[in-house]
Formats: sequence, C-alpha cells, structure tokens
Amino acid sequence: MAAIKTLVLITGGNGGIGFELAVQLLSDASKYVLLGSRSLAKGQAAVKDLQSRKLPGTVELIQVDVSSEDSVVTAAKEVESRHGRLDALVNNAAIGTPPGSLAQQLDQSFRTNATGPAIMVEAFAPLLKKSTGTPRIVNVTSGAGSIATRLDSTSPFYDMGLVRYRASKAALNMITACQSVDYGPLGWKVFAFCPGFTVSNLSEQNTAANGAKPTSEGAAPIVDILNGKRDGEHGGYLHVDGQHPW
Repeated sequence: MAAIKTLVLITGGNGGIGFELAVQLLSDASKYVLLGSRSLAKGQAAVKDLQSRKLPGTVELIQVDVSSEDSVVTAAKEVESRHGRLDALVNNAAIGTPPGSLAQQLDQSFRTNATGPAIMVEAFAPLLKKSTGTPRIVNVTSGAGSIATRLDSTSPFYDMGLVRYRASKAALNMITACQSVDYGPLGWKVFAFCPGFTVSNLSEQNTAANGAKPTSEGAAPIVDILNGKRDGEHGGYLHVDGQHPW
C-alpha cells in the first residue's frame, strides 16, 4: 500500500514565496502540494515548471481567488471531491499596494489579506478536521502588522506609512489569534508567520537590489512549521528567529 502523503494547500502559490515554498515541500516525496492560484494561466505555468523539475513530491493546481467567497467555496468543494481531506493550509496570497483612493485600497487590502485567510479557514475547516495527522494553518503575515513595533520610534520601519498594508496584516494577526483559540482545543496548530523583507512579487520594492533576502530564506521556516518543528509556538506571531510583539 502506498504511503499517505501530506496534503498542503498554498494560496498564491504561482509566484514569490508561495512558489518557493512549493519547491521546497516537493523535495520531500511525502508531500502533495495543492498549488492555489487566482489566475488559471499563471497557475498552470507554475505547475508545469514544478513538474519539469522532477521533484519527488506531487503537485496539483487549485484555482482559487481568496478575495472571492464563491471562488473559495468552489475550491473547497473541488478539494473535497478529489481528496476528501486537507492536512495543512498556508494562507500566503496577499496584496501590497492596490490602486485607487485610500478607501478603495483599504477595502481591497482587507479583502485579500485578512478576509481571504478567514474565509479560507472557514471553508476548509471540515477537510482539515479529516486530516490524517495534525492539522496546521500558517497565515503569512508581516512585521508591519505589529502595533507595538509601529509605535516604536526606534524601529527602522517607523517612518514607513502603508496604512492599508499595516492595518490588513494587523487584522490578519487577530484572525490568527482567534483561529488558534477556536481550533487549538481540537489539537490543531495555528501560526502567524512573518518571512521578513524577502524577494517576492508583493511589490516593486521587494528586490535583492533593495536589500531583500532570497525567497528561499523566507520560505524555509514555513517548511519547518509544517513539519511540526515549531508546534510549541502555536498561536504565536512567528519570524525566523522567534516572535514579533503583537
């Protein structure tokens, strides 16, 4: 009988940290990555790229737009029909600086960065309950969402505005805290994780030329979390070396 693989769904898996996370997970034959992508074409291209690398793990495309409740519900039904369960969910999809007025930017940022992860967990909770192991949820956040750090005038990011991004990530942190309280008693492990300033497609600023660290370094700690190495920090606001202040 073939060994049961660990099913991991990554939103925003077609690029940046999400794609690199998929690469690292797929180096393990026991992993089955459900690569979530809002764009069908970009998702197909990402899956084709990953399959061409002949990695030991298995990858499959799941089209999902986390800013659309209908899309999330449809994706959950698709995963249920194909697999009947889910072992881990990485809410990685995010938006940096959307266009429009401040009101429009806030609406879009909250919908993608906070509401999206909330409804993803709500929709996929029945499948996570059927996990063959310990269900894990990783909400990819940012140190920019720390209220304590925002008020610290000695922080190197004190002068960085970005209220729409900061506020949406602070909201995601609270959502993570609520999820940890809701699902912790069931034995689940829930985390907010900040990858730090990492090369990604989040914004034009996230480049090596601007001092961003390699994408591989931002993704590697998530692999450790998914492999249970930081279970003792359930409910925490993690970064690579420890935790951020809320």
